[in-house]
Amino acid sequence: MPTVILGGGIIGASIAYYLSEQQPGQEIHIIESSSTLFSSASGYAAGFLAKDWFEPALLPLGEYSFAEHEALSAKYGGDKKWGFMKGTALSLGSTDASLGGARGDDWLRTGTSRAETATSQPVLAEGPEWLTKQKGTVVERISEGDSVAQLDPVRLSHFLLDKSLLRGVKLHHPSKATSLITDSTGTITAVKILNLDTNTESAIKCTNLILAAGAWTQRVFQSLFPASNTTFPIYPLAGYSLLVRSPRYTPAHECKENNHSYSVFTTHPPSCGFSPEIFSRQGSEIYIAGLNSREIPVQEGVEDIKSFFEPSEVEKLKAVAVRLMGRLPDRATESTDETPNVDDLEILREGLCFRPVAERGVPFVGRVDDGALGGLKTTKNGGVFVAAGHGPWGITLAPGTGRVVADLVRGVKPAVDIAGLGVWSKAKAKL
Repeated sequence: MPTVILGGGIIGASIAYYLSEQQPGQEIHIIESSSTLFSSASGYAAGFLAKDWFEPALLPLGEYSFAEHEALSAKYGGDKKWGFMKGTALSLGSTDASLGGARGDDWLRTGTSRAETATSQPVLAEGPEWLTKQKGTVVERISEGDSVAQLDPVRLSHFLLDKSLLRGVKLHHPSKATSLITDSTGTITAVKILNLDTNTESAIKCTNLILAAGAWTQRVFQSLFPASNTTFPIYPLAGYSLLVRSPRYTPAHECKENNHSYSVFTTHPPSCGFSPEIFSRQGSEIYIAGLNSREIPVQEGVEDIKSFFEPSEVEKLKAVAVRLMGRLPDRATESTDETPNVDDLEILREGLCFRPVAERGVPFVGRVDDGALGGLKTTKNGGVFVAAGHGPWGITLAPGTGRVVADLVRGVKPAVDIAGLGVWSKAKAKL
């Protein structure tokens, strides 16, 4: 039963990993249109993991996926291979807003802090050494025990993909699916793909088709099933990021902190108009983001996002980095000005990527009924599946999503409840 996965990001790689593990020897193909692998959120995300920062419909998958992260790290040495380490989540500023709203994506819609989705009651805490003490603010711990963690998403993505390829999974990139091939009964038998380098077409036999194309999922589905009324309202949330180094976060600090990460969520932005998020990562790296935009539409390809890169937006992030992580002057020898200096922060990378956010607030994870395929159908042992719209939680939810979809493809009931993430007809999708 050949399976074709459309989308080679961390969600597609996770599905391929678990499916190839559960069905060794089965024919599995990944179709990825980008010429550079993991060049959007799978490579430019923060890599922050949370166990229970989700609304009820998504919470079972969140807890399940967090456990999968732990299991993968324990099995393969994730602490060394992709920088997996447990951490502490902190809130910087006021926490007057109630924690844990009715929807886990409210912070995206209103531009407020992701700290509002945390489930633990805040407790006064000391911030990490690399965080500049802000006058008139307070640092509070908003996570308990081992309920949050950190990793390098691009390293994990490559690990999952490489492991899949070693098991026989075939990767086609840069390529894209152009149409479906059916038999006389309208049953899907193959997918026609175009190699974007050579401009040549070929066909791949297909019993199971999985759409994991992120913000491009609706466009891909519509092109393959033009007569279908089913929609997947997923919008691209563009996010800028910086990767920096600070002399206050070095290998010595990592060792002192026992390979423990800190995630800082600002609840009162420092006069910048957005809520910065800062994460310490393995390798003495600090990642800062939180400057998002819905103004950039879905592009033809991932590479086209670069044309929308605005240096002035990155300068806003740099200013925040200085404010929150810059060195304050030494009062004994320098000016008493409390404005931090930038001269000791090293900028390693500037980034812009899309996070695919489902308008309904939770991702689409499940099978598409044959009746919603616009007249086409699948074989008795086959199906069309969707795994997309994970928003800022794609890295956190990837392993759980991969295992769940692999179970669905095999006809096995998933070990976790995904009833609230189902794929419905157009009429139900509006609910």
